[in-house]
Amino acid sequence: MPYLFTSESVSEGHPDKVADQISDALLDNFLAFDPESKVACETLVTTGQVVLAGEVKSDTYLDVQNIAREIINEIGYTKGEYQFSGDSCGVISLIHEQSQDINQGVDRESKEEQGAGDQGMMFGYATSETDNYMPLALDISHKILIELAKLRRENDAITYLRPDAKSQVTIEYSDDNLPQRIDAIVISTQHDPFNEDDDAMLAQIKKDLVEILIPRVKDQLPEYAQNLFNDEITYHINPTGKFVIGGPHGDTGLTGRKIIVDTYGGKGAHGGGAFSGKDPSKVDRSAAYAARHVAKNLVAAGLASEVLVQVSYAIGVVEPTSILVDTYGTSTVDMTDGEISKHVAELFDMRPAAIEKRLKLRNPIYRDTAAYGHMGREPRTMTKVFESPYNGKVTKEVELFTWEKLDFVEKVKERFSI
Repeated sequence: MPYLFTSESVSEGHPDKVADQISDALLDNFLAFDPESKVACETLVTTGQVVLAGEVKSDTYLDVQNIAREIINEIGYTKGEYQFSGDSCGVISLIHEQSQDINQGVDRESKEEQGAGDQGMMFGYATSETDNYMPLALDISHKILIELAKLRRENDAITYLRPDAKSQVTIEYSDDNLPQRIDAIVISTQHDPFNEDDDAMLAQIKKDLVEILIPRVKDQLPEYAQNLFNDEITYHINPTGKFVIGGPHGDTGLTGRKIIVDTYGGKGAHGGGAFSGKDPSKVDRSAAYAARHVAKNLVAAGLASEVLVQVSYAIGVVEPTSILVDTYGTSTVDMTDGEISKHVAELFDMRPAAIEKRLKLRNPIYRDTAAYGHMGREPRTMTKVFESPYNGKVTKEVELFTWEKLDFVEKVKERFSI
């Protein structure tokens, strides 16, 4: 019997994502001026206030208040009427030095023998149902909000949009797990006040999003995904009604509260550890990226059409405590998942320092991950400039989303004789 599967996304102006972006911007600045920085930075945002807290071990010093304000303004919170603005909000810093008890378990004389920054299990997932090896419902949900943010910044076709927004896509699948049609799309977007009555306001917003936004999203999709759109999609547009009060004024935001949006939209699994604000010695982040890198390369090599990779660590211990590959019965090679896992452990070095080196994680690359998902993004190289009243100006050329590169496909094919 056909079944429904749903994933959601949230915009860069969602309060939790505001917090994530501030935390990762601080991390980037620490890494730009001191690549060996150890950072675990949390952010709370609410009406007119930002609270920064966490632990840092670094040779650099930053104007963290100014960095937070710049990020808030870039997101689009620039007006006093939002009750949260980069120019006027209060910024409180409670950041202190990292515990030596933690640091002694991580740092080693030899970089290669660096211990894991924490215990826990991390997951990576990939599926062949999209070109970027991501779950389709999540991929479309992200695209809806990325395009909505473009429309907001263009301020032309739709002129009343504010930064906070959420989306959700429900897809009907056949018994053999193939997408058949889009069943429902939910979009809630913050907006300026309307002068007319609420019914006319809601009708206008629904008309604009269905007739302007959705076609722009659909045009970005491959033909098979475009064919899933139909005249019977149920659209829930601002289903609670008016959405003028939003962002950190409407709801307190915290770093790390959108971990499913950040990863696979409910597909696969999640170990529970958040990403943003953490330097790559924290395996919550780096090992999750490495597990995605493994899963994506396995699927791209044709080993299976769906793969889940689990890796686990003990704090201060160099080698992973376990590596598991689950192919959901879709493996194309004559091996058990246990046998595949053993080969993967030999092919991919999952020691923390090896992950950092392979994926080039000690670079200021993290602000770009903090909205619209850490996985499924396009790898690219770009130049970033960082300025500090204490450290001067630094220009860095960095590679973004290295864990999305298909640079192990040939090695996987050779190892498994595919």
